[in-house]
Amino acid sequence: MTTVDFSVFYQRACERKGGESAMLALMPRVASDEELAQIPDDRVLSLFTRCVFRAGFVWQIIDRKWPSFEEAFKGFVPFYWQQVPPEVLEDLAQDPRIVRNFQKIMTVPVNARMIVEVADEYGSFGRFLAQWPGSQQADLLIYLKKHGARLGGNTSQYALRALGWDGFVLSSDVITALTNYKLLDASVTSKKGLNQVQAAINHWHQQTGLPRSHISRILSYSVG
Repeated sequence: MTTVDFSVFYQRACERKGGESAMLALMPRVASDEELAQIPDDRVLSLFTRCVFRAGFVWQIIDRKWPSFEEAFKGFVPFYWQQVPPEVLEDLAQDPRIVRNFQKIMTVPVNARMIVEVADEYGSFGRFLAQWPGSQQADLLIYLKKHGARLGGNTSQYALRALGWDGFVLSSDVITALTNYKLLDASVTSKKGLNQVQAAINHWHQQTGLPRSHISRILSYSVG
């Protein structure tokens, strides 16, 4: 893999965002391991569901309706939803409080079951995330895609970012930045592509000491 000094991207991002201070003010929040461990499982299921419904849809519409989603899904308690009666899901498909996409509604029991199973082993899903190293995000994304529902692609990446877990998001601008410097020659939906991204992000994390989520955001700001 070609070695590229991260200062190339950092300087470009500063120029595009009006200086270093302005650029750094736009960095995503990174939660501590203690903060991650304290996230209730219902908030994880809520966040996963929100990101699933956002995918391929206008985010603002989902966000405006989210209080109604919380009401319709009774607070997203995973233990309830992982064994929910089928008729409850069928009723939700007719519920005007939410976006009535039955395929996406059906992801809730699957993701609830994953959260419950992880919580049985680690105490909570937040604790599971707190112990998973950022240097192995590619493996975490593969795990979520395999054991969850509709958590492939960018959906799980945005969910992890929203929870405060320190990882990359493969936006089109991030992909462009990596491709332009020949750091990526495979699809980011493949294991090979994810590992190429992981190797580059890990290298720059060691070089700069910056959080991986900040490196990802700076890469996106360097394009254009």
